[in-house]
Amino acid sequence: MAKVQYFGTGRRKLSVARVRLIPGEGKITVNNRDIDNYFGMETLKLIVRQPLVLTNTLSSYDIVANVFGGGFTGQAGAIRHGISRALLEADIELRPLLKKAGFLTRDPRMKERKKYGLKKARKASQFSKR
Repeated sequence: MAKVQYFGTGRRKLSVARVRLIPGEGKITVNNRDIDNYFGMETLKLIVRQPLVLTNTLSSYDIVANVFGGGFTGQAGAIRHGISRALLEADIELRPLLKKAGFLTRDPRMKERKKYGLKKARKASQFSKR
């Protein structure tokens, strides 16, 4: 018999996370490393666990996440988004709870592209009258 798995893709800024929820005891793996090993700051680990704590499913699913792009904060947010989407796939009744907490909303803020003739996206060289 095949194991039941729930998938969710999470995005935040430039980070993309592919998240798998597997019924288990609450082990979280990010890029084949333990969450404590991958994220240095405690706040980032807290962000990743937020949807599970909110829905009281912290000890009922193992999480396997593959994440790339962006920085650590963006990656943590992307994993949170992916977990929320996968939880929705597992149980649709969690939607109002997750929606109210704002975990289903993608953070669209990205780095603005550099424009030609400028040093960065908006930084220009100093104007000289003469």
